Amino acid sequence: MTIRVVDYNSVRGKYILLRTDFNVQIIDGKITDAFRIDATMPTIKHLVSNGARVVIISHLGRPKGERDESLSLRPIAEYMNIPFIDDCLNKDFLQDMKNGDVVLMENLRFHIGEEKNDDAFAKQLATGFDIYINDAFAVSHRSAASIVGITKYLPSYAGELLMGEIENITSALENPVRPLIAFVGGSKVSTKINVLKKLVTVADTVVVGGAMGTTFNFANGAPVGNSLYEPDMANVAIEIMNMARENNCEFLLPLDKGVGKNFDKNEKRIERDVNDIHDDDVIMDDGEKTIARNKTVLQNAKTVIWNGTFGMAEWGDVWGKSSFAFARELARLTTEKQIKSVIGGGDTVACLDAINVHKDMTYVSTGGGAFLDFIAGESLPGIVALEK
Repeated sequence: MTIRVVDYNSVRGKYILLRTDFNVQIIDGKITDAFRIDATMPTIKHLVSNGARVVIISHLGRPKGERDESLSLRPIAEYMNIPFIDDCLNKDFLQDMKNGDVVLMENLRFHIGEEKNDDAFAKQLATGFDIYINDAFAVSHRSAASIVGITKYLPSYAGELLMGEIENITSALENPVRPLIAFVGGSKVSTKINVLKKLVTVADTVVVGGAMGTTFNFANGAPVGNSLYEPDMANVAIEIMNMARENNCEFLLPLDKGVGKNFDKNEKRIERDVNDIHDDDVIMDDGEKTIARNKTVLQNAKTVIWNGTFGMAEWGDVWGKSSFAFARELARLTTEKQIKSVIGGGDTVACLDAINVHKDMTYVSTGGGAFLDFIAGESLPGIVALEK
């Protein structure tokens, strides 16, 4: 894969249309997590320092082609302290821009043509610009007008964030310092089938946890009580475990679980072995034996890929115990240079932020679905459009 990258020496005085992913959480007009915004700043700063005229486009939420002020990008412009243009198709301001100026346009998805990859909309977006740069890895698995369609009308390149994502994930998968150990949590096997099938062919060990681990335990005959799991995925789980054996990949499942009697963050936590789950138990986290086992597994790792929490980490310490303990140990080993850690997925990143270990990891991806698709070896339309 050879991707076209921008030559910063050639951008002076040029109008640059920069696609970012600023799909961040905004509550009461305030940004609660600026990770994706901050992650694209290196690209913006290099363009500005080299005299480009930078116009940023992005989406926020799913307004379905209609204007929704609750999904306006205006708070992001205020956070970045740059001018805001209230329609992404408005070009009147371009004539007033000077070298080094940066502006942010309104939500692309206020226009129905964006998600439909409408050719006419893509052409309108491109009008008035000299160069297009994609720095939105997290949405590059979508065939949107601002990701794919626009590349027909402008010389198109990858930004630094996009290239960093490609290089870091590719390195972890194709040229890792071994042992390579992948930890995969989350709720559903059905959303990560291809990821798991890929990982068992490249990793030395795959550790599955969370509700996904409950489904795998169910496939092995363990009781699951009144818990979230996917009974129709049992055969797929068995297939993946068989693939692991065929590829000499150690495949580890939860040993025990933290359970309550109701799906509620205020429930009293009880520890039970996976073969001792009661009919009225609700599994909400991996258990203490599993926590200890995972820490031991980490001691043998040199490269770690992690996606998906192992319980209800968003509920705090009681039901986030396994995820937080794992994140802290991974952070410690990473800062001690014993492990290269590559993390992706919104819930996983939120877990890092909750205990302030985000910056301790080697690389944290901005992608959720794009991160998973890339690991699975699927072609991302936004990246394919930039290949030489």
